[in-house]
Amino acid sequence: MTALTVGAIDLGAESGRVARVDFDGSSLGLTVIRRFTHKPGKRNGRLHWNFDFLWSEISAGLRDLGETATVTSVGVDTFGVDYGLFDSAGNLMEDPLAYREAARGEAFTRVVATVGRDVLYQRTGSQVAPINTLFALAADQALRPELLRDASYFLMLADVFHRKLSGSNVTEYTMVSTSGMYDMARGDWAWDLIDELSLPRHLFPEVAQPGAVLGNVVGDLASGGLAKTHVILPAAHDTASAVVSIPDVDKNCMFISSGTWSLVGVITPLPVITADTLRFNLTNEAGYPNNIRLLRNVMGLWMLQECRRAWAESGDSKDYADLVEFAAREPALRSLVDPADNAFLSPGGMPGRIQEYCRAAGYPVPETQAQIVRTIIDSLAMSYRIAAEDLAEASGQKIDSIRVVGGGVNNTLLQQATADATGLPVITGASEATVLGNAVVQLMALGEIDTIEEAWKVVSASVQERTYVPRNSEKYADLGKEFRALSATLAARVI
Repeated sequence: MTALTVGAIDLGAESGRVARVDFDGSSLGLTVIRRFTHKPGKRNGRLHWNFDFLWSEISAGLRDLGETATVTSVGVDTFGVDYGLFDSAGNLMEDPLAYREAARGEAFTRVVATVGRDVLYQRTGSQVAPINTLFALAADQALRPELLRDASYFLMLADVFHRKLSGSNVTEYTMVSTSGMYDMARGDWAWDLIDELSLPRHLFPEVAQPGAVLGNVVGDLASGGLAKTHVILPAAHDTASAVVSIPDVDKNCMFISSGTWSLVGVITPLPVITADTLRFNLTNEAGYPNNIRLLRNVMGLWMLQECRRAWAESGDSKDYADLVEFAAREPALRSLVDPADNAFLSPGGMPGRIQEYCRAAGYPVPETQAQIVRTIIDSLAMSYRIAAEDLAEASGQKIDSIRVVGGGVNNTLLQQATADATGLPVITGASEATVLGNAVVQLMALGEIDTIEEAWKVVSASVQERTYVPRNSEKYADLGKEFRALSATLAARVI
C-alpha cells in the first residue's frame, strides 16, 4: 500500500500535542509536530480553560503538519467531563469551564443530597464524582440559569475543537460517557435525570460513534496538505484512545492509563451496574470497538505535578527524573495518603497538604522532597492494588497482568512499586498511547486497518514494551487493609 499520514491532536489537562502519524501498512511512525503547556485561569470567579490559546496552538500545529505532508484525516481527543456552550449562531458563548472549579463541588453536594448517590448511579452507571459534567450544568442552573436558557446546545470538549475543524455539531460517545448524564445501559441521555434537575432538554446534542466522518477541514486551515483532509471522530476521550493502543487488553488484564489522572480498569462487553460497582465507586465508560471500560479514576500524577510546580515557584526546578531518582533512595511505605481524598483535588499548596494529611493519619510527616515524592508513589501503587482487587470482584474477571500506557510509563519507580503492590507483572507500552489510539481509530474508519486485532499487531510493531516483575510484595500486602481504611478514618478530619 501507499503510505498515508493522519493527524492526531491530543489535549491533556496539563499539556497538548499535535502529532503526525505515518502508516506504512504494518507499523506506525509518530512525530510530535507541536507541544504546548496550558492551565486554566479564573475569570468572573469561575475557573475556565483558555480556548483561544488552545485553538491557536492546535491550529499552528496543524499548519506546520500541513506543510510537511498531505494529511488524509485528523481527529481530536481530550480529557473528559468538560464542555462548551454554543449560541444559536453556533458561536462558543464563553471559555469552557474547568473541572476543578469550586462550583461543581457545591452542586455535587446539593444534587447528591436531593437525588441520592445510588439513584444517580443506577440511572447512568457513571461514577458519582464532583468533576462530572452533570454538576457543572447543575451549578449553572442554580447560579446563572439565563446562560443555559439562551444556549442552543453544548458539546463535549473534544467536539468543541471538531466543530472548529469541520463545522459539525455532534458530540462523541466515549466523551458523553464521562458526563454523568448518559444512561450507559440504554445508550441514550438519561432524560429522567435531566428532567428531574430541570436542565433544558434542548442543550443535549446528537451523539455520534467513534469512526464517524464529520466532513473535511474548513476555513483558513483548508489549504496545502490540509486541503482535502477528513475530520474523523477518534475515541475522543483520551483514555478511550489510550486503551485502544493496548494489545490484548480484553484478556485477563487490568489497564492503567497513567497521566495527570490514572484511569484504572478492565474491559467488559456490557455495562456492569451492580451494588458492588456502586460500593467500589467504579464507573462504566464507553470504549472502542463496542465495549465498556469498567474503571476507577485515581488522582494520578497530579499530586506530583503540583508538588513540582510549588517547588519550582520557590526556585527549585528539579525535573521529574531527578525527583524520582531521589525518591527511589527512600524506604518504601514510610507514609501513605489516599489520592482519592478531595483534599488533593484543587491546585496550590500540595506539599503542605500531603504533610498535613500524614500528620492527621499518624504517619511520619515527609519533610524532604524525596520523602514527599516517595509518599505519592507508594500511595498511588497502593491505590492500584485496591483497584485491582475491587475490579476483579465486581467484574468476575481474573486479572493476571497490568498494562500501563501514557506519560507515567517513564516513571520507573512507580511501575516497580505497582508490580510490588499488586503482586502482578506490569507491562508498559507507549508513552504516546493516546495519540496512537487516536490514529488507529481514524485508520480503521478509512478502511486501512480491518479489525482491532490487526490494529494491536500494528501497535506492537511500533512500540517497545518493558516488563516489571513483582519484588517484596509481602510488605505491600500487609498494608492492604490499613490502606483501605485510611480514607474512611480521615473522612471528618482532613482539610
